[in-house]
Amino acid sequence: MLVAGGLVVTVFTDRQPRRSEYCVARVGDTVAQVDVEQARWSSLMAALAQNRGLPPRATTIAIATAFQESKIRNIDYGDRDSVGLFQQRPSQGWGTVDEIMDPAYAIGRFYDGLEKVDGYTRKQITVAAQEVQRSAFPGAYAQHEDYARALSSALRGYSPAAFTCQLNPVGGGNVRSVAADVDAAFGEIEHTSDEAQDELTFRFAGARADVRARGWALAHYLVANAEHLKVAAVSFDGRRWSAEDSPDGWVRDTGARPDRVVASLR
Repeated sequence: MLVAGGLVVTVFTDRQPRRSEYCVARVGDTVAQVDVEQARWSSLMAALAQNRGLPPRATTIAIATAFQESKIRNIDYGDRDSVGLFQQRPSQGWGTVDEIMDPAYAIGRFYDGLEKVDGYTRKQITVAAQEVQRSAFPGAYAQHEDYARALSSALRGYSPAAFTCQLNPVGGGNVRSVAADVDAAFGEIEHTSDEAQDELTFRFAGARADVRARGWALAHYLVANAEHLKVAAVSFDGRRWSAEDSPDGWVRDTGARPDRVVASLR
């Protein structure tokens, strides 16, 4: 609205107001809300754990630890020489600064350490995390357990359609870049691409329960990374999420197959 010469002039534009952007995992009574960066790294922790054959408990421990250490942000500062998601220190043998600032590397090193903890799946989260991190505040990890468990359950695919993001409309991603990102995170998943339609289809085979969990893990991952990868829509197992209508979350889609995840880039 403009005021010109005493007259009120209303100017109409096609531009829609920007939405606040965030992601949410709703599992049972827990509602875990994170921002887009936190969602991206949490989903990578889930994907890399799945790729390594680690149980969801490992993902829960990783997310709770990163919540405490960095608020799940890939920061280039910290106590003394600590950097990255887990505030790992080059002086303690975690790697170089450049290596630790690579989230995939940092997450992999955390899981390397966790796998050496005997019986970590049966230990309290704060105990397992402390045996990896050697923190000065070992009890602090426990306060993030509920959020971490909800995020892990959703991002590992055991809580279907439980993770969603509200984003401003995105799209325009590259089919090959998205496929390469998924392969790097999960390992190779059978897929076909239609570059003319800017669409990727990932196929799953096996027992129904396993296919459903792996499919929802990928579907949630693509939503968590939609802004980064410029994914416009994701469909799977009777549901569809789109960036344009993201406030609605996962809506019913009778055409969404239970054995394939489809990512649309426009």
